[in-house]
Amino acid sequence: MRLEPVTWEILTEQLAEHVAGQASASGDGSAWRRVAVDGAPPAPTGELAEELAEALRLRGRPVLVVDADGFLRADSLRFEFGKQDPDAYYDLWYDTGALWREVFGPLDRGGDGRVLPDLRAPSVDRPTRSPHVLLPRGGVMVLHGPFLLGHWFPFDLSVHLGLSAKALERQTPVGERWRLPAFARYAEEVAPEEAADVCVRADKPRHPAWNGPPRHGSPPPP
Repeated sequence: MRLEPVTWEILTEQLAEHVAGQASASGDGSAWRRVAVDGAPPAPTGELAEELAEALRLRGRPVLVVDADGFLRADSLRFEFGKQDPDAYYDLWYDTGALWREVFGPLDRGGDGRVLPDLRAPSVDRPTRSPHVLLPRGGVMVLHGPFLLGHWFPFDLSVHLGLSAKALERQTPVGERWRLPAFARYAEEVAPEEAADVCVRADKPRHPAWNGPPRHGSPPPP
């Protein structure tokens, strides 16, 4: 894959232009746009998601940013095989069923746009009891976090912030390096750099490189 140097500012602006310029209905007939910012914890997925959201708001689009870490399962399920099991981290930690039900379902064709922004606070292992948020038709939901690709989530645009194996190890705190095999498995099974619409290499945080902006627009609904 050929990657070209880019600044975060230019990258964000071009992604926002792409999303804001898409057709009024997505390919599956949804009235909303659904964007993924995928990457391991050392990658600045949350920062890019928030910057993209602000750029879209300046273009007149309402935006809801959702952190995948707000949809972690209960400790009793996540830690069934111990607190440092990389396969459990990959397979069990994130409640993809809840994401389908509470985030993507309301934004499906015929949905009401009432999204649950988070489900559980992992720091205290309790439900957040957050109220649903109404995202107006024509709005954009930006979901950020790890392991977002490969679940058939209906993203209209997917961005993967990739790190080489050496950079990922270097930027991961020592106490969290037990997670590294999970990201190696993700790379092997999902190949996110190929699966994503846009791939950004973030080995050098101040000097990202990418495979270029997505093509403008989106195919018309069937």
